[in-house]
Amino acid sequence: MTGYARAQGSDDRRRWVWEARSVNGRNLEIRCRVPQGFDRLENPARVAVGGRLKRGNVSLTLTLTSERQGKPLRINRALLADLATLVEEVRRTTGAAAPSADGLLRVRGVIEEEDEGEETEEAVAALDKALMTTLGEVLEALAAARAAEGRALARVIDGHVTEIEGLCKRAADRAQAQIGTVRTRFEGQLAELLDRTPALSEERFAQEVALAVGKADVREELDRLAAHIAQARTLLADARPDNPVGRKFDFLCQEFNREANTLCSKSADIELTRIGIDLKGAVERMREQVQNVE
Repeated sequence: MTGYARAQGSDDRRRWVWEARSVNGRNLEIRCRVPQGFDRLENPARVAVGGRLKRGNVSLTLTLTSERQGKPLRINRALLADLATLVEEVRRTTGAAAPSADGLLRVRGVIEEEDEGEETEEAVAALDKALMTTLGEVLEALAAARAAEGRALARVIDGHVTEIEGLCKRAADRAQAQIGTVRTRFEGQLAELLDRTPALSEERFAQEVALAVGKADVREELDRLAAHIAQARTLLADARPDNPVGRKFDFLCQEFNREANTLCSKSADIELTRIGIDLKGAVERMREQVQNVE
Protein backbone atom coordinates (compact mmCIF):
# COMPACT_ATOMS: atom_id res chain seq x y z
CA MET A 1 0.00 0.00 0.00
CA THR A 2 2.95 2.30 -0.47
CA GLY A 3 3.02 4.83 -3.27
CA TYR A 4 3.71 8.41 -4.28
CA ALA A 5 2.05 10.67 -6.82
CA ARG A 6 2.20 14.33 -7.83
CA ALA A 7 -0.05 16.45 -10.03
CA GLN A 8 -0.14 20.16 -10.76
CA GLY A 9 -2.42 22.79 -12.25
CA SER A 10 -2.70 26.54 -12.70
CA ASP A 11 -4.95 29.46 -13.57
CA ASP A 12 -4.23 33.09 -14.44
CA ARG A 13 -3.36 33.99 -10.84
CA ARG A 14 -1.58 31.00 -9.30
CA ARG A 15 -0.05 27.57 -9.69
CA TRP A 16 -0.71 24.61 -7.40
CA VAL A 17 0.71 21.17 -6.72
CA TRP A 18 -0.94 18.22 -4.97
CA GLU A 19 1.34 15.54 -3.54
CA ALA A 20 0.08 12.24 -2.15
CA ARG A 21 2.07 9.70 -0.19
CA SER A 22 0.85 6.36 1.07
CA VAL A 23 2.46 3.91 3.48
CA ASN A 24 1.22 0.68 4.98
CA GLY A 25 -1.52 0.81 7.59
CA ARG A 26 -4.11 -1.54 9.03
CA ASN A 27 -6.88 1.03 8.54
CA LEU A 28 -7.30 4.14 6.40
CA GLU A 29 -5.78 7.21 8.04
CA ILE A 30 -5.65 10.51 6.15
CA ARG A 31 -3.52 13.55 6.88
CA CYS A 32 -4.24 16.66 4.84
CA ARG A 33 -2.09 19.82 4.75
CA VAL A 34 -3.42 22.85 2.88
CA PRO A 35 -2.37 26.53 2.86
CA GLN A 36 -4.01 29.00 5.20
CA GLY A 37 -7.40 30.00 3.89
CA PHE A 38 -8.03 26.71 2.10
CA ASP A 39 -9.26 24.70 5.08
CA ARG A 40 -12.56 24.30 3.25
CA LEU A 41 -10.88 21.70 1.02
CA GLU A 42 -9.85 19.33 3.80
CA ASN A 43 -13.15 17.49 4.18
CA PRO A 44 -13.79 17.09 0.41
CA ALA A 45 -10.21 15.84 0.05
CA ARG A 46 -10.72 13.22 2.77
CA VAL A 47 -13.94 12.09 1.14
CA ALA A 48 -12.17 11.79 -2.21
CA VAL A 49 -9.43 9.62 -0.68
CA GLY A 50 -11.98 7.43 1.09
CA GLY A 51 -13.78 6.88 -2.19
CA ARG A 52 -10.66 5.40 -3.79
CA LEU A 53 -8.63 3.78 -1.00
CA LYS A 54 -9.60 1.53 1.90
CA ARG A 55 -6.36 1.00 3.84
CA GLY A 56 -3.07 2.77 4.45
CA ASN A 57 -1.71 5.97 5.95
CA VAL A 58 -2.21 8.64 3.31
CA SER A 59 -0.67 12.13 3.43
CA LEU A 60 -1.95 14.88 1.14
CA THR A 61 -0.17 18.20 0.67
CA LEU A 62 -1.40 21.18 -1.35
CA THR A 63 1.08 23.91 -2.30
CA LEU A 64 0.02 27.16 -4.01
CA THR A 65 2.31 29.75 -5.62
CA SER A 66 1.32 33.14 -6.98
CA GLU A 67 1.74 33.36 -10.73
CA ARG A 68 2.53 37.07 -10.53
CA GLN A 69 6.11 38.12 -9.80
CA GLY A 70 5.07 40.92 -7.45
CA LYS A 71 2.14 43.07 -6.52
CA PRO A 72 2.04 46.83 -7.29
CA LEU A 73 3.36 49.03 -4.48
CA ARG A 74 1.69 52.06 -2.93
CA ILE A 75 2.61 54.62 -0.25
CA ASN A 76 0.61 54.72 2.93
CA ARG A 77 0.21 58.51 2.85
CA ALA A 78 -1.61 58.71 6.16
CA LEU A 79 1.24 56.97 7.95
CA LEU A 80 3.82 59.07 6.10
CA ALA A 81 2.03 62.29 7.18
CA ASP A 82 2.00 61.16 10.81
CA LEU A 83 5.71 60.39 10.61
CA ALA A 84 6.45 63.80 9.12
CA THR A 85 4.60 65.49 11.99
CA LEU A 86 6.53 63.48 14.57
CA VAL A 87 9.84 64.19 12.83
CA GLU A 88 9.17 67.96 12.83
CA GLU A 89 8.26 67.86 16.52
CA VAL A 90 11.45 65.95 17.39
CA ARG A 91 13.56 68.34 15.29
CA ARG A 92 12.13 71.42 17.09
CA THR A 93 12.53 70.01 20.59
CA THR A 94 15.92 68.34 20.19
CA GLY A 95 17.53 70.12 17.28
CA ALA A 96 18.28 66.80 15.63
CA ALA A 97 18.62 66.70 11.88
CA ALA A 98 15.53 65.61 9.99
CA PRO A 99 15.70 62.14 8.38
CA SER A 100 15.92 61.88 4.62
CA ALA A 101 13.00 60.80 2.48
CA ASP A 102 14.79 57.48 1.95
CA GLY A 103 14.85 56.94 5.70
CA LEU A 104 11.13 57.63 6.04
CA LEU A 105 10.28 55.22 3.25
CA ARG A 106 12.14 52.45 5.05
CA VAL A 107 9.77 52.63 8.03
CA ARG A 108 7.65 49.48 8.16
CA GLY A 109 4.19 50.08 6.72
CA VAL A 110 4.99 53.21 4.70
CA ILE A 111 5.35 51.18 1.49
CA GLU A 112 2.67 48.52 1.05
CA GLU A 113 1.66 46.02 -1.59
CA GLU A 114 -1.66 46.83 -3.19
CA ASP A 115 -4.48 44.49 -2.31
CA GLU A 116 -5.69 42.67 -5.39
CA GLY A 117 -9.15 42.52 -3.94
CA GLU A 118 -11.17 39.57 -2.74
CA GLU A 119 -12.19 37.02 -5.31
CA THR A 120 -15.85 36.63 -6.12
CA GLU A 121 -17.79 33.57 -5.00
CA GLU A 122 -17.82 32.36 -8.59
CA ALA A 123 -14.04 32.67 -8.82
CA VAL A 124 -13.57 30.80 -5.52
CA ALA A 125 -15.91 28.04 -6.67
CA ALA A 126 -14.04 27.74 -9.97
CA LEU A 127 -10.72 27.56 -8.13
CA ASP A 128 -12.01 24.87 -5.76
CA LYS A 129 -13.28 22.84 -8.69
CA ALA A 130 -9.91 23.09 -10.43
CA LEU A 131 -8.07 22.10 -7.26
CA MET A 132 -10.33 19.08 -6.71
CA THR A 133 -9.87 18.05 -10.34
CA THR A 134 -6.10 18.03 -9.84
CA LEU A 135 -6.59 16.11 -6.59
CA GLY A 136 -8.52 13.48 -8.55
CA GLU A 137 -5.59 13.17 -10.93
CA VAL A 138 -3.09 12.67 -8.13
CA LEU A 139 -5.30 10.09 -6.39
CA GLU A 140 -5.67 8.18 -9.65
CA ALA A 141 -1.89 8.14 -10.04
CA LEU A 142 -1.47 7.06 -6.42
CA ALA A 143 -3.95 4.21 -6.87
CA ALA A 144 -2.04 3.10 -9.98
CA ALA A 145 1.24 3.10 -8.03
CA ARG A 146 -0.34 1.05 -5.25
CA ALA A 147 -1.82 -1.35 -7.79
CA ALA A 148 1.62 -1.91 -9.32
CA GLU A 149 3.00 -2.71 -5.89
CA GLY A 150 0.01 -4.98 -5.27
CA ARG A 151 0.78 -7.07 -8.34
CA ALA A 152 4.32 -7.63 -7.11
CA LEU A 153 3.04 -8.36 -3.62
CA ALA A 154 0.55 -10.92 -4.95
CA ARG A 155 3.46 -12.99 -6.28
CA VAL A 156 5.14 -12.87 -2.87
CA ILE A 157 1.99 -13.95 -1.04
CA ASP A 158 1.36 -16.69 -3.58
CA GLY A 159 4.83 -18.00 -2.75
CA HIS A 160 3.89 -18.11 0.94
CA VAL A 161 0.67 -19.97 0.12
CA THR A 162 2.67 -22.50 -1.90
CA GLU A 163 5.06 -22.96 1.03
CA ILE A 164 2.13 -23.53 3.41
CA GLU A 165 0.63 -26.02 0.97
CA GLY A 166 3.88 -27.99 0.85
CA LEU A 167 4.11 -28.09 4.64
CA CYS A 168 0.52 -29.31 4.87
CA LYS A 169 1.32 -32.17 2.47
CA ARG A 170 4.30 -33.13 4.61
CA ALA A 171 2.12 -32.98 7.71
CA ALA A 172 -0.48 -35.23 6.06
CA ASP A 173 2.16 -37.80 5.19
CA ARG A 174 3.57 -37.72 8.72
CA ALA A 175 0.14 -37.88 10.33
CA GLN A 176 -0.44 -41.35 8.87
CA ALA A 177 2.64 -42.63 10.66
CA GLN A 178 1.62 -40.84 13.87
CA ILE A 179 -1.45 -43.03 14.40
CA GLY A 180 0.70 -46.16 14.57
CA THR A 181 3.19 -44.40 16.82
CA VAL A 182 0.45 -43.36 19.24
CA ARG A 183 -1.02 -46.87 19.38
CA THR A 184 2.38 -48.45 20.02
CA ARG A 185 3.22 -45.94 22.72
CA PHE A 186 -0.15 -46.32 24.38
CA GLU A 187 0.04 -50.12 24.31
CA GLY A 188 3.42 -49.98 26.01
CA GLN A 189 2.14 -47.62 28.70
CA LEU A 190 -0.88 -49.82 29.39
CA ALA A 191 0.99 -53.11 29.30
CA GLU A 192 1.85 -52.70 32.95
CA LEU A 193 -1.75 -51.96 33.83
CA LEU A 194 -2.96 -55.14 32.08
CA ASP A 195 -0.65 -57.21 34.28
CA ARG A 196 -1.94 -55.63 37.47
CA THR A 197 -4.89 -56.69 39.56
CA PRO A 198 -7.62 -56.04 38.78
CA ALA A 199 -6.69 -56.28 35.11
CA LEU A 200 -7.96 -53.72 32.63
CA SER A 201 -10.61 -55.27 30.42
CA GLU A 202 -9.94 -55.65 26.71
CA GLU A 203 -13.00 -53.50 25.98
CA ARG A 204 -11.80 -50.68 28.22
CA PHE A 205 -8.35 -50.99 26.69
CA ALA A 206 -9.79 -50.63 23.19
CA GLN A 207 -11.76 -47.57 24.26
CA GLU A 208 -8.69 -45.89 25.72
CA VAL A 209 -6.64 -46.60 22.61
CA ALA A 210 -9.40 -45.25 20.36
CA LEU A 211 -9.63 -42.10 22.51
CA ALA A 212 -5.89 -41.50 22.38
CA VAL A 213 -5.73 -42.07 18.64
CA GLY A 214 -8.71 -39.73 18.14
CA LYS A 215 -6.99 -36.96 20.07
CA ALA A 216 -3.91 -37.38 17.90
CA ASP A 217 -5.87 -37.39 14.62
CA VAL A 218 -5.04 -34.18 12.75
CA ARG A 219 -6.94 -34.96 9.56
CA GLU A 220 -9.67 -32.46 10.41
CA GLU A 221 -7.11 -29.68 10.86
CA LEU A 222 -5.40 -30.63 7.61
CA ASP A 223 -8.74 -30.57 5.78
CA ARG A 224 -9.44 -27.07 7.08
CA LEU A 225 -5.94 -25.93 6.14
CA ALA A 226 -6.54 -27.22 2.61
CA ALA A 227 -9.78 -25.22 2.47
CA HIS A 228 -7.94 -22.10 3.68
CA ILE A 229 -5.29 -22.57 0.98
CA ALA A 230 -8.00 -22.72 -1.67
CA GLN A 231 -9.62 -19.59 -0.24
CA ALA A 232 -6.29 -17.75 -0.23
CA ARG A 233 -5.78 -18.49 -3.92
CA THR A 234 -9.33 -17.31 -4.65
CA LEU A 235 -8.67 -14.03 -2.83
CA LEU A 236 -5.46 -13.50 -4.79
CA ALA A 237 -7.29 -14.10 -8.05
CA ASP A 238 -10.15 -11.76 -7.12
CA ALA A 239 -8.01 -8.87 -5.79
CA ARG A 240 -8.73 -5.67 -7.73
CA PRO A 241 -8.75 -1.95 -6.90
CA ASP A 242 -12.55 -2.09 -6.74
CA ASN A 243 -12.53 -5.32 -4.72
CA PRO A 244 -10.18 -4.95 -1.71
CA VAL A 245 -9.34 -8.26 -0.03
CA GLY A 246 -6.90 -7.17 2.68
CA ARG A 247 -9.29 -7.54 5.61
CA LYS A 248 -10.48 -10.94 4.40
CA PHE A 249 -6.86 -12.04 4.14
CA ASP A 250 -6.26 -10.77 7.67
CA PHE A 251 -9.03 -13.00 8.99
CA LEU A 252 -7.84 -15.93 6.89
CA CYS A 253 -4.35 -15.66 8.38
CA GLN A 254 -5.89 -15.89 11.85
CA GLU A 255 -7.63 -19.11 10.81
CA PHE A 256 -4.41 -20.49 9.33
CA ASN A 257 -2.65 -19.81 12.62
CA ARG A 258 -5.46 -21.37 14.65
CA GLU A 259 -5.23 -24.66 12.73
CA ALA A 260 -1.42 -24.67 12.91
CA ASN A 261 -1.58 -24.25 16.70
CA THR A 262 -4.09 -27.12 17.01
CA LEU A 263 -1.94 -29.35 14.83
CA CYS A 264 1.06 -28.72 17.10
CA SER A 265 -0.96 -29.36 20.25
CA LYS A 266 -2.25 -32.69 18.88
CA SER A 267 1.13 -33.84 17.65
CA ALA A 268 2.57 -36.89 19.33
CA ASP A 269 5.46 -37.10 16.90
CA ILE A 270 8.54 -34.86 17.03
CA GLU A 271 8.75 -34.59 13.24
CA LEU A 272 5.10 -33.56 12.96
CA THR A 273 5.72 -30.97 15.68
CA ARG A 274 8.62 -29.55 13.67
CA ILE A 275 6.41 -29.34 10.59
CA GLY A 276 3.76 -27.56 12.64
CA ILE A 277 6.29 -25.00 13.89
CA ASP A 278 7.51 -24.40 10.34
CA LEU A 279 3.88 -23.99 9.30
CA LYS A 280 3.32 -21.33 11.96
CA GLY A 281 6.41 -19.49 10.75
CA ALA A 282 5.19 -19.54 7.15
CA VAL A 283 1.77 -18.26 8.22
CA GLU A 284 3.37 -15.42 10.17
CA ARG A 285 5.51 -14.40 7.19
CA MET A 286 2.40 -14.35 5.02
CA ARG A 287 0.49 -12.35 7.64
CA GLU A 288 3.21 -9.67 7.65
CA GLN A 289 2.84 -9.27 3.89
CA VAL A 290 -0.94 -9.31 4.06
CA GLN A 291 -0.77 -6.16 6.19
CA ASN A 292 0.31 -4.41 2.97
CA VAL A 293 -2.73 -5.56 1.01
CA GLU A 294 -5.70 -3.27 0.50
